Amino acid sequence: VIPPPVIHIESYSEDSVSFSLKMTTNIKVSGYVVNIYWTFDTHRQEKRTLVIEGEKSIQKVANLTAHTPYEISAWAKTELGDSPLSFVHVVTSGTRPVSPSLKAKAINQTAVECSWTGPRNVVYGIFYATSFLELYRSPHNSTTSAHNITVLVQRDEQYLFLV
Repeated sequence: VIPPPVIHIESYSEDSVSFSLKMTTNIKVSGYVVNIYWTFDTHRQEKRTLVIEGEKSIQKVANLTAHTPYEISAWAKTELGDSPLSFVHVVTSGTRPVSPSLKAKAINQTAVECSWTGPRNVVYGIFYATSFLELYRSPHNSTTSAHNITVLVQRDEQYLFLV
């Protein structure tokens, strides 16, 4: 039986998490697959995937959000197959940024100008869909470091927007 890898949180800050990966077995490990999950607002779960080569590893994941819960899951790729998943949870330190205040205005039947308030020097994600279910599961999206963006939409549809 292949055991799951051990994930140990080494340190965390407002915008990063460092963790180590190791196996408690003599089975040869060729690498790991790591997923980092977090919930954006209450409508959208985000994920970042890392593919890591080698047996032992310390990783630092940057560009995270302050005071946000993250779930890290990992499995090992071994000579006998893939291991089961292991999980850890961590909340970044600091104060979570205030949610931006979004305004969306139709320019014409297929373009909407979105603008918002919020801090400078950050990356914003703009998500939009025709239903809450689509907004949660598979929204259209775009990113920008500006405070406005024009998005193209289908005519004769109503859209929900989230930044």
